[in-house]
Amino acid sequence: MKALITAGGRGTRLRPITHTSNKHLIPIANKPMIHYALEAVLEAGIREIGIVISPETGHEIRAALGDGSAWNARFTYVLQNAPRGLADCVKVAEPFLGADPFVFYLGDNVIVGGIRHFVEQFQREGSNCHLVLARVKDPERFGVPEIVGGRIVAVEEKPTQPKSPYAVTGIYLYDRHIFEAVKAIRSGRRGEFEISDAHQFLLERGYRVGYSEITGWWKDTGKPEDLLEANRLVLDRILEEDGGRIAGTVDAASDVAGKVIVQKGATIVRSTIRGPAIIGVEAVVQDAYIGPFTAIGEGCEIRNSEVEYSIVLPRSRLLHVDVRIERSLLGREVTILRGETRPRTQKFIVGDQSVIELP
Repeated sequence: MKALITAGGRGTRLRPITHTSNKHLIPIANKPMIHYALEAVLEAGIREIGIVISPETGHEIRAALGDGSAWNARFTYVLQNAPRGLADCVKVAEPFLGADPFVFYLGDNVIVGGIRHFVEQFQREGSNCHLVLARVKDPERFGVPEIVGGRIVAVEEKPTQPKSPYAVTGIYLYDRHIFEAVKAIRSGRRGEFEISDAHQFLLERGYRVGYSEITGWWKDTGKPEDLLEANRLVLDRILEEDGGRIAGTVDAASDVAGKVIVQKGATIVRSTIRGPAIIGVEAVVQDAYIGPFTAIGEGCEIRNSEVEYSIVLPRSRLLHVDVRIERSLLGREVTILRGETRPRTQKFIVGDQSVIELP
């Protein structure tokens, strides 16, 4: 069995972060989000992995992941020349996939519990397609199945009136018949070849489409608030498993409570850390407060400031900020500091599509 993982896309809902970086490399709990997809596939015993990349950011993904040898796997990069939709990803990957069954995994999805049981169910049932579903509060954002008598009878992409409370998550399993579907469908109203239309094609032609429901949690990290929620869930789970660990330096004047990871070379001085939280490699936290569900990236500097329920990407600095920062996503090498000049003013250098909320 093979796997196909998406790592392209423009990440428009995560701008301005994605103006300078591929969204699949944005860290969740200080680890690039695509690593979670790779780990799930590898844990299921799959070592032949295709990674769909775009012309704009494919070099970043190649540089970050390599040829797969570090993972005891083999990576094949599949170029999608333009963002023509998920069905097109499958279509352009046919030379790599051949006639083998495969898992199609969207690289910006995070799931707890892995995918091995979905793979085993797909193989056990012998279906042509197996969809992984999750109950969500806003199914209109996703492909939505219609289920009658315990069977999927239809799938519609982003319906205005969803016929069930389920989303088709970014985890799909197929046999070779999916290529018949992706070659036959036409582009939809968004100008893309929708994977939901390929599923509908299979259903209408009598192919077997099975499904599983995720009983834990799953996140499509397409929006900033989704990233923060995924960061919270991953931190809570990682730290629940090992209870936290201190590989850096914490002085006697600091108070570290709860499940906290302090990575190698990080320094905590006269500060309060409340877990779950992770402090990145070579970060400095001094006279500061780091609250629950916060990930401080590599090389960050947090001095005389407070931050909670946030993601701070590598080499950013928070210096003498006198208002607590919450529910925030700060990009790489961002600096927020209190000005010392008079009169007191607020000075900004803000990139396209940024959001600043002032008290």
